[in-house]
Amino acid sequence: MTEGTPEPLIEVKDDAGALATAVAGELLSRLADAQAAGGVPQIALTGGSIADAVHAELARLGPDSAVDWSRVVVWWGDERFVPRDSPDRNAGQARAAFLAAVGIPDECVHEVASSDDVASAEAAADLYAAALREHGAGELEVLMLGVGPDGHVASLFPGFPQLDVDGDLAVAVADSPKPPSDRVSLTFTALNRSRVVWFLVSGEGKAEAVARALSPGSTTLQETPAIGVRGREETTWFLDRASASLL
Repeated sequence: MTEGTPEPLIEVKDDAGALATAVAGELLSRLADAQAAGGVPQIALTGGSIADAVHAELARLGPDSAVDWSRVVVWWGDERFVPRDSPDRNAGQARAAFLAAVGIPDECVHEVASSDDVASAEAAADLYAAALREHGAGELEVLMLGVGPDGHVASLFPGFPQLDVDGDLAVAVADSPKPPSDRVSLTFTALNRSRVVWFLVSGEGKAEAVARALSPGSTTLQETPAIGVRGREETTWFLDRASASLL
């Protein structure tokens, strides 16, 4: 699945705050460079506490950056299938913390349908896949992913059948081991259509999963789904010292 891609890079920062500042600055630089080359970069955001910290830094630095935010397209690697105003929605968190502050137009933001919009996570996954086929650029400029203590990425969990899906771009997930139980996730097929993949990981509780993922041959895709995603040109693990403590 990830054959022929460059080996992962590792960047370790002192703490989560330093990590968030570094990631935000690097993203602004990548977006500006892509636009200077004539592109309209597409990115995929993630959720969680470290993503919130990155979003806060983007809200602080983004308005005065060289990025033309009207020419940035936003997706998510996964989403919780809950009502649109639920605080559990990754999209709602990002809109409040970052997207509104930099002024990305609504037509450039592609959310997963909520439980207010459609009857099932399966229907939401079908709509999201269709949107990606229609509005996606064939690859993401930057994909950002968190990693769970169990090694999951997006909503692809160890031992779950979604790990074996090949070809479909998005899938529904039921009975998630991490609430909320119903979710929609991009598949490995979609996630690996990324020029650059960044794993954003902080905290000692993630250290064991990070060590497994970055020790070739020590684990399997079924045990540690994070090993199934690589950028076509770059994969970087942005870690704080706590999450890197077992490397």
